[in-house]
Amino acid sequence: MQLPAGHDLPHTRARALHWLTTAAVLAAVTGAAAMIEPTGATATTAGAAPVAGPDAERAPYPLDCGPLDVLVADHASLDLDGDGRAETVAVVRCDAGSGTPPHGVYLLTHPADEGAEPRVAETLVDPSELMTVDELDTADGEISLSLHGYSSTDVPRCCPDQFREVSWAWEDGRLALHVAPAPNSV
Repeated sequence: MQLPAGHDLPHTRARALHWLTTAAVLAAVTGAAAMIEPTGATATTAGAAPVAGPDAERAPYPLDCGPLDVLVADHASLDLDGDGRAETVAVVRCDAGSGTPPHGVYLLTHPADEGAEPRVAETLVDPSELMTVDELDTADGEISLSLHGYSSTDVPRCCPDQFREVSWAWEDGRLALHVAPAPNSV
């Protein structure tokens, strides 16, 4: 049977509703396929959370406090080297009870043997520098510290007269120190 010119069968003309229905069905099938994971799949997705950092309370710090305990004043974890295992930065001091004992800042890594104490991999701020940490931040893959200190023993311990912003970042396979210019410097 021959149809007159200009009179096609109704199902041979694509209308907007046909295209929208087709697009919706394709989107649903594609979405469902993305949600299905084969059994036994073990691949991890990029950006997965790293293994938690070592416990700052369990680490043996190279800090001589005599009869006093070592106090962890602050800590934070981040994956510096991108190996999927976070490191911990710990700010510690002697638990003097009063005064302003200097802080030590240490980078902790996981021990080789599971269950062992965390390992102090690096001393970032030695307590012998007589600095105190005002703020610890680990944003954007960097360790940042605001430090306060004293220029001499004549400066009252209530009123630090030295201030410095420092940070460390993982560069070329090692931790690189970046020191901000001193306040009021040119």
